[in-house]
Amino acid sequence: MRDFTLFSMPHIVTLIIFFTTFCVMIYNRKKLKPHQPIMKWTIFSTLLVCEISQHLWLILTNKWEIDDLPLELCSFSTFIALFLCLKNNQKAFHLLFFIGTLPPILSMFTPGIVNQFPHFRFIRYFLQHSAIPLSVLYFILFEGYRVPRKAVLFGFLTVNIIAVPIFILNQLLGTNFFFLANPSETKTILSFFGTGIMYYVNLEIAALIVFIITYIPMEILQKKENKHIRVEERTGESE
Repeated sequence: MRDFTLFSMPHIVTLIIFFTTFCVMIYNRKKLKPHQPIMKWTIFSTLLVCEISQHLWLILTNKWEIDDLPLELCSFSTFIALFLCLKNNQKAFHLLFFIGTLPPILSMFTPGIVNQFPHFRFIRYFLQHSAIPLSVLYFILFEGYRVPRKAVLFGFLTVNIIAVPIFILNQLLGTNFFFLANPSETKTILSFFGTGIMYYVNLEIAALIVFIITYIPMEILQKKENKHIRVEERTGESE
């Protein structure tokens, strides 16, 4: 099953299932509110099982290598989402919001995998990369998390700070965590970022653009909520 084809039928169906689930959560948020605990622990369990099963499979098949350490961006997002399921933390959500929304969605469009459905790695990859942005949506819709505009810079700087030791680790171990050494071996968006210093420049620019685009829906949401609050306040004063 090492014949993954971009936008093949399994790939397209998987994307449709993800976006359908995303839309259902948004448009049925009021009806789903009583089922909030079930959704929370389903997301928690899915992320936990995906992360653990990935390493178990690699170990049992004698394929685990040093570059399989959970130091990729999706693993960081997974750990933060798991933490937030157990404990409220605004700053942690701010980071998850930026690294756990668009990056995993973009990764699903150009996945760095070679295995086709129904291979375990195909299922695990898309399940985990779907659960991460769905966890972000859950925290926004059902636990009331919001992100201030200044968090764009906070998220961008935090990722860069994390990237420094990851870059050094890549040099020491010959790994490619965060794709800081080079683009992935398979054809992805990063393949168009060039080489050398330009690769890192484009990586930084792309990250900042992704963070800004990610924040736009949050900005719109908070403006609508603030407008609704002001209307309610004026109505209360007139009464």
